[in-house]
Amino acid sequence: MALTDDHVVFPNGILVDWCAIVEMIDTGRKCFKFSEQGVWEIMIFSETTRWLRQLAATDGAPTMLVSGKPMHRIKNVDPMQDTRSKAAAVAPMRGRVLDTATGLGYTAIEAARTAKHITTIELDPAALEIAKHNPWSRLLFSSEKIVQRIGSAFDVVNEFEDGSFDVILHDPPTKSLAGELYSGEFYSRLFRVLSRNGKVFHYVGDPDSGLGATTTQGVIRRLYESGFRKVVRKPEAFGVVAYKSLPGREAPGSRRPMQTRTKRGMSPVKPSEFVRSSRRQ
Repeated sequence: MALTDDHVVFPNGILVDWCAIVEMIDTGRKCFKFSEQGVWEIMIFSETTRWLRQLAATDGAPTMLVSGKPMHRIKNVDPMQDTRSKAAAVAPMRGRVLDTATGLGYTAIEAARTAKHITTIELDPAALEIAKHNPWSRLLFSSEKIVQRIGSAFDVVNEFEDGSFDVILHDPPTKSLAGELYSGEFYSRLFRVLSRNGKVFHYVGDPDSGLGATTTQGVIRRLYESGFRKVVRKPEAFGVVAYKSLPGREAPGSRRPMQTRTKRGMSPVKPSEFVRSSRRQ
C-alpha cells in the first residue's frame, strides 16, 4: 500500500481518494470492498430470507449483521473468541461434526482444527456470498474437511442417517428469526442423528438477561423432552450442552438389560425399577 497526497494506492493497483477513505471511516463498523469498478459496502439483501446481511468490523475478526443483529458476541469479546468458547464447551471435538448454521464459517473452521469431518448447513446463499469477501472465512471454502449444505437445517437434518454425528454445534439466529430451530421437533431430529454418546452445544444467549434466562429454561425443558439424558448450562459460552447419554455411560439401548441376583440366578431389572433406582442416586 502506498500513500500520496490525493490517493491511497492498494497492492492490486486500485486508487481510492482520501475523501472516500474519510467517508468510510465516518460510517463506523461497515466493511468495504475495493475494485476497479469503485468502492462498495459488503452488504446483500437476500431474496431467500428477505433479510439484509452486512459484514461488520469489530476489534478482531468481522461479524455478520442479519437485519441489524450481530451473529456473534461483540461486547468485551471478538467473534473468534466467541467461537472458541462455544467449541470449548464440547471439547474435545473428534470424529464427525455437524454445524447447523454456517454464517461466516467460523464454527466449522474451528471444528476442523481437531475433528475428522465437518458438515455445515446454511439456509441463505447470501450468507456465503458475504463470507467470500471475508479473509477470516477462507478455510470455509478451501478445507477438505468441510462440506457445505444449502437449505433449512430443520429439513436438511432429516436427510442424515441415524447416528451420523458425534458432535453438533447448534448456533441458530435469534428465536424471533428462526423459531423452528428452537422447537422440540428439531431437537428430536438432532437426537436421532447423534451417535450413541454424542453431544450438542446449543447457543441460547446471555443467561443474565431476562430473555436469555427465559429462553434457556424452555430450551432445557424441550431438550429433555426430546430424549437427551443430561443438559448442562455453559454460561461462559452463552449456551447449554445436551448429552444423548449420561457422560461416562453408554447410551440407552447400547447395553444388555441390567440384572439382579435371585435364587434362580440373574434376572433383568424392569425399566420402572431402573428409573426408581436412578432417581435415588
